[in-house]
Amino acid sequence: MPFYDFICLDCGRKFEQYYSYAEYGKKPVVCPGCHHQQVTRRIGRVRVAKSEERRMSDLASPEALDGIDDDPKKLAGMMRKMSSEMGEDMGSEFNEVVGRLEKGETPGQIEKDMPDLGQAGMAAPGGADDLGEDF
Repeated sequence: MPFYDFICLDCGRKFEQYYSYAEYGKKPVVCPGCHHQQVTRRIGRVRVAKSEERRMSDLASPEALDGIDDDPKKLAGMMRKMSSEMGEDMGSEFNEVVGRLEKGETPGQIEKDMPDLGQAGMAAPGGADDLGEDF
């Protein structure tokens, strides 16, 4: 449908107006609030679709990773963004780690407090999944 967004230059009101393609540009636009004709067209947000490969590549770009070694809060932001882009719930352990990073704790402090970090669901050494080799 040909709806167009406008803003009144007199009162500042934002409004939407329907015009057929034949009417647009020919029929005057009038503010529904103050009835002035001093209006301008507003352009709405634009979204750009990216492939999953492109989104992941952008997350791993040098610009995105710059400074995460020195700033726990920046590391937490990057981790949240990656989780969001992947569209998966990373679980309570992930949320706890990111929450602590957001508070300014260093990764070293977190590892010290959570020595079994990332071990959930992994087979114990010598179990069926143990290949007996170090990689």
